[in-house]
Amino acid sequence: MEKNNVLVQNLYKNFDDFSLKDVSFCIPKGRIVGFIGENGAGKSTTINLILNELKKDDGKIEIFGVDNATYSIKNDIGIVFDECNFHDIFTVKHISKILSGIYTSWDDTLYQHYLEKFKLPLKKTIGSFSKGMKMKLSIICAMAHRPKLLILDEATTGLDPVSRDEILDLFLEFIQDEEHSIFFSSHITSDIQKIADYVILIHKGEIVFEEQKDNLIYNYGIIRCGKEKFKTISQDDYLICKQTNMSIECLVDDKETARRKYKDVVVDNATLEDIMLFYIKGGILCED
Repeated sequence: MEKNNVLVQNLYKNFDDFSLKDVSFCIPKGRIVGFIGENGAGKSTTINLILNELKKDDGKIEIFGVDNATYSIKNDIGIVFDECNFHDIFTVKHISKILSGIYTSWDDTLYQHYLEKFKLPLKKTIGSFSKGMKMKLSIICAMAHRPKLLILDEATTGLDPVSRDEILDLFLEFIQDEEHSIFFSSHITSDIQKIADYVILIHKGEIVFEEQKDNLIYNYGIIRCGKEKFKTISQDDYLICKQTNMSIECLVDDKETARRKYKDVVVDNATLEDIMLFYIKGGILCED
């Protein structure tokens, strides 16, 4: 039985000013995979290639074990981008009528349940909605036809912290059957940190790492010290180092070992954002 809902292998796509190079990763069943990186790193390009909106130059993309170029994704994938594409003159009732004619699996009872849960007005036009309300509607519509896979590109943008928390809980419910998956691209790394099982970092069109989220959060850390203390730290014990105005910082992948070995320096916990910034900004060789 296929264990991945999406498999990407050795994916290439060349543009005049950008290239996606040898991108490989998987989206397992029953898991949430966070996809992070700076603007222009290749996140949206990768998503559009998975959806067959762009044609790849080389490599393999399989969705539910089938080549994505031949797979009909309409019912099985829910997609949310960072902008709501419904016309401003429609109401949520209009949207239900339209989408029920597109998706054979449309569940209007579920749709109404979500509308009530997230307190979206039934009679107001979408043009009167706030950006957060529009994002909620987009997410609701992506889920109301009961897909097996959600692909989210900045789907929590514009939501206030309470609404984001409610939506993240909904995503966690979605994967509980161990068959559904979510591919979640976001600049809000705290959202990824809260719900993802795996994290993929892409930078300049290449995958930097594909790691279990718990390994990143519980094992990675940051050594902070002055120049003299830094001279005592072996290059084998850190991944990247950089110099700030106040100190030298080193990213380590085993903070407990670093704490035992270097008792006279500070070893802080590292957030997902910290880790991403180390790799994206690039380390420097800190000179004597």
